Amino acid sequence: MMPGQIPDPSVTTGSLPGLGPLTGLPSSALTVEELKYADIRNLGAMIAPLHFLEVKLGKRPQPVKSELDEEEERRKRRREKNKVAAARCRNKKKERTEFLQRESERLELMNAELKTQIEELKQERQQLILMLN
Repeated sequence: MMPGQIPDPSVTTGSLPGLGPLTGLPSSALTVEELKYADIRNLGAMIAPLHFLEVKLGKRPQPVKSELDEEEERRKRRREKNKVAAARCRNKKKERTEFLQRESERLELMNAELKTQIEELKQERQQLILMLN
């Protein structure tokens, strides 16, 4: 007899030796009348192999604790590396800014000196033109 089939009323209790262990009842406890009027869904649920294996379809198996720990450890290492890299980047940017600031000050001083030199040369030229006249 297949799960979900209605038992034949002519079947006797003794002729179903394998059904008792599947339902959890001794085979002598199942009478022909009980088999005849049994709730087929309950009987099918008790006999269904997925019921015995406690398999739930459509759900992913949850990761094992060690996998979760490893994942958390990888995240921590990645965060730590990122933290170090970000600090290094900020320091490098700060050094670059300071270098550019010093370079700007140096060039401003040089520019001021050149402007002073230009003024001196203009005055000297003016004097030389007056001497020639």
